Amino acid sequence: MSWDEIRTRIGQETRKRLDLIGYYSGQDFAPISPPNASTGKCFFSEEESSARIALLKDVLPDQVDLILAEANAICLHRFTLLGYDNLEYGREIDWHLDAVHGKRAPRRPWHTLDFLDFDSVGDHKVIWELNRHQHLVTLAKAWRISREQRFIAEIVEQWNSWQRANPYPLGINWGSALEVAFRSLSWLWVAHLLGESAPPDFRRNLTSCLGIHGRYIEKYLSTYFSPNTHLLGEAVALFFIGTLRPAFPRAEAWQRRGWEIILRQAQRQVRSDGVYFEQSLHYHVYALDFFLHSRVLAERNGIEIPPEFDAVMEKMLMVVEALSQAGSTEGFGDDDGGRVFNPRRNRTEHMNDPLALGAAIYGCEKIRAAAKLTEEAVWLFGERATGFGKGSNQRKVQSRAFEVGGIYVIAANFQRPQLMMIDAGPQGTGRSGHGHADALSIRLTVEGQRYLVDAGTGVYISDNGDREMFRGTGAHNTLRVDGQDQAVPAGPFAWTNLPAVKAEKWIKGEGFDFLVASHDGYNRLPQPVIHRRFVFHCDGMWLVRDVAEGEGNHLLEIFWHFGENIEVTEEKSGFVGRPLQSADDRSVARLNLALLTPCNSIFKHESGSGLISPAYGKSVPAPALRFSAQSALPAECAVLMKVQQQSAVEGRLTEVSQSQHNGLHAYAYETADAVDTFFFQSSAEIWSSGPCTSDAEFLYSRVEHNRPTKLVMIGGSFVKWDGKELITQSKRTDFTWSTEAAELKSSSPDDAFANAGRRF
Repeated sequence: MSWDEIRTRIGQETRKRLDLIGYYSGQDFAPISPPNASTGKCFFSEEESSARIALLKDVLPDQVDLILAEANAICLHRFTLLGYDNLEYGREIDWHLDAVHGKRAPRRPWHTLDFLDFDSVGDHKVIWELNRHQHLVTLAKAWRISREQRFIAEIVEQWNSWQRANPYPLGINWGSALEVAFRSLSWLWVAHLLGESAPPDFRRNLTSCLGIHGRYIEKYLSTYFSPNTHLLGEAVALFFIGTLRPAFPRAEAWQRRGWEIILRQAQRQVRSDGVYFEQSLHYHVYALDFFLHSRVLAERNGIEIPPEFDAVMEKMLMVVEALSQAGSTEGFGDDDGGRVFNPRRNRTEHMNDPLALGAAIYGCEKIRAAAKLTEEAVWLFGERATGFGKGSNQRKVQSRAFEVGGIYVIAANFQRPQLMMIDAGPQGTGRSGHGHADALSIRLTVEGQRYLVDAGTGVYISDNGDREMFRGTGAHNTLRVDGQDQAVPAGPFAWTNLPAVKAEKWIKGEGFDFLVASHDGYNRLPQPVIHRRFVFHCDGMWLVRDVAEGEGNHLLEIFWHFGENIEVTEEKSGFVGRPLQSADDRSVARLNLALLTPCNSIFKHESGSGLISPAYGKSVPAPALRFSAQSALPAECAVLMKVQQQSAVEGRLTEVSQSQHNGLHAYAYETADAVDTFFFQSSAEIWSSGPCTSDAEFLYSRVEHNRPTKLVMIGGSFVKWDGKELITQSKRTDFTWSTEAAELKSSSPDDAFANAGRRF
């Protein structure tokens, strides 16, 4: 620890005990604030609120109905929290209860409680989710929409009930500065939505308690405890309280310190390519929500916004935009289950939401084309939030690489928009508390339909081992060795022996994409193993080749996890994943995903059912495939994937015999019309196979009627076919060639070819 960290931690521990002494001696922790004090500018004025409601009813009537339905359920003390639906809390809400597991946290001084002790408190996430009071914002919105006074009465009753049950500093609901921050933001929204219509005593008491929350956050900032979204969210709340309640004695200091932390963390927590450093899509969006809400409030109150802050925001938005090109973004890493504005929008398909805010703020055409209007955007921007997203269905998908964060997006416009995402980056930051052991994992989405998915998070704390299962390697579409995870878990929010993940080659070529990546997570084994994955895409066809390099005999397992609404059947040449259709969408022609495995592979193929978690706390069965072999190394396995309209597997995939080739491995995909062959050469030597001779590291050939019609060469200088030169060059390069092209096309535009190729 640095001296500053030691001083900070000692100071916080001392304050905890002094606050407890103050409580028992009757101390009032609320800072003095003048009655009827002025407020800063929130997202809209009282005069603008009616227009916001009218617009919401006009453009998102279903959301209005949902708000009212949720508000009615809340009045009955029936809640949806995280992934848990219809939790009954009875006539008197127990604010310390985990209603899912029937456990109640003891009402002791907060710093003496271990909220990670499941036996003692249950799942603290469930307790805290209710105590964020975001449901009170729903009631306030329902009042704005309907003007029914019962919603205000319910807010006041629940708020007073909470105050009686949670005197500072007693109870688990003071156990996290981030949770105090969330509750503060909710109270500010409630106060703003109700305005002068709230009872005077309620307004006065709420302001007083906001002062207690601001004091707590300032004293217990997670500067060293969790300097990630915890610190960021706390700074946001401090900034909001200081800005919107300027009469507090320390309001100016809160505003200044909160804004300084927000700006500093935008530079620290976001990698240079825009990927959030926790290596989690949900935390990426979580942080983006915090940043964007703060920016909007700063703009409303005339606070200077540095251009470098906006540059980071636009990069973060472009990550979400890239991952959403074929529909919903596909998740990776932990799913906290929380959202800054609407806690119900906490599933993977809602992770595109920040694009609506980004479109309104920045006006970037790519973001505007990808964005879809949300309730959140209407509340924050009104008419300014409309008019974008109309071209979202016509977007042409593009392959992208976020090399620092290690996210590689391979896009295809073949038949329908297709997007494959490969995780070839670090597992996380520090001890990777929210990263998963998912190096080189693959996800695949086709026009909004999720085929190959990340299994999700399950829960953070339980007594059944779900935490380790969902974040382990076996829950991801990658290779596992000897039943071990790629890293070693060290408690629910830490790992040791983190793998070094490296993207060795990334080529976004003319009509093809090629990625080679590896990790050394299994170097800790007595007989070390390197996992190297090759991904090649061309014309809507994907070949994924996994190579386990090392010595000794090992159990190798490759997993493929499908979405919950995919039905997987086994056929002679492989497997087919078919989307299940409801009565509402039977008129829409759905595509199928064929997975072909080499008919002569040493890997056994098993289909079964696994678990995926679409939201925190919710687990559902979903199809899963396991390819396994107990084999001496080196060993490899390949899968060919095709998105197709046919319901059956077409053709077959064969592993070409390696005995006669020096370092050459090849796979041939044969159909009635063509033979597609994928050659991989591990050495720099010249090789021959059938009619083909080359020095390429990788070569893809398509042969129709015994004539080559397309070639993709990586890292080579020549290709001969039946002794005739198709390509000759003075140095190794990457290119495509086809009988339809007028000339060669290289991935490096400056390359000059010595031979323009010979047509057959």
